[in-house]
Amino acid sequence: MVIDKESCYFLGKIVRTSGLKGDVSVFLDVDEPESYAELDSVFVERKGALVPYFIESVQIRPNGAVFHFEDTDFEAAQALVGSALYLPLELLPPLTGKQFYFHEVRGFEVVDAEAGDIGKLREIWDNAAQPLMCIDHPSGKEIMIPLVDDFLVDVDRENRVLKVKAPEGLVEFYLEGGQE
Repeated sequence: MVIDKESCYFLGKIVRTSGLKGDVSVFLDVDEPESYAELDSVFVERKGALVPYFIESVQIRPNGAVFHFEDTDFEAAQALVGSALYLPLELLPPLTGKQFYFHEVRGFEVVDAEAGDIGKLREIWDNAAQPLMCIDHPSGKEIMIPLVDDFLVDVDRENRVLKVKAPEGLVEFYLEGGQE
């Protein structure tokens, strides 16, 4: 079975070994790490490919988890440090209302309360300050709107539309050449 990143979501990253028996410390990039305590397997990115690894044990810790993979000794664990972990998208629980996964809304039309249709959502940049919606306007310009609750009005999954209320003047700023 061949699986690619597009059909998976980023679970976390192996940050270091833990002990001398082949355990690895994992940073879990999720809201509820405890919901991953019963994992049987994950995909580990190795040389650009996703490789299945079967898990013998998982210990959830305050800042992540400790995994022990089948047939993994200390040397094998050391070789995994820095590797990204992925799970298939179908394992994500569905979200409702204004909650969504970033990958779920790519390609949605973005409609602003004042400016109307402002383009398609290309991606969401998840930076330290706040996530930013990167929208491709039909004119070819890029519009960036912070993804915060105050600006998000509705998520219409059926029609693939995000309704927003951008800060006053922000859309015009991008469209009138304020950003090069």
